[in-house]
Amino acid sequence: MLVFLNQRIIAYMNKINPTTCKATSNQKVQIPDDNGRNIVLYFYPKDSTPGCTIEGNDFSSLESSFEKQNSVIYGVSRDSLASHEKFKKKFNFSFDLISDEDESLCNQFDVIKLKKLYGKEYLGIIRSTFVISPAGEILRKWDKVRVTGHAQEVLEFVGTL
Repeated sequence: MLVFLNQRIIAYMNKINPTTCKATSNQKVQIPDDNGRNIVLYFYPKDSTPGCTIEGNDFSSLESSFEKQNSVIYGVSRDSLASHEKFKKKFNFSFDLISDEDESLCNQFDVIKLKKLYGKEYLGIIRSTFVISPAGEILRKWDKVRVTGHAQEVLEFVGTL
């Protein structure tokens, strides 16, 4: 009985609560996707910082390949929609960015952790990526992402679905 209970808990933790988010281009994003696509949801710390810019450019350059694999990309941070719009426009990202100022999406995916910078501790987003099925199941997650080559790695995984 205990094993069954543990399996149910694990299955529940791998399924997300449906939610609607505000995104750039005046979009309301449904998670899971209501158009039957997989969602590549990547969380990043802050707009217009070097690592976040590289990651955004990498995902943007591969967007058409993700689309061919029935997948849509969204970047998520706690920055405002106005900040996201500037960031997206400045670097010509081809996908939308979700603003999570109230941290509800970050908390659902448990990506806010204690971080250190110059000896000071603070709570911040740990760079993470999730692939979510149209049924709301988390198919794969990456924690503490290293930016270089990550978008390609996610694309290769999505190609196996």
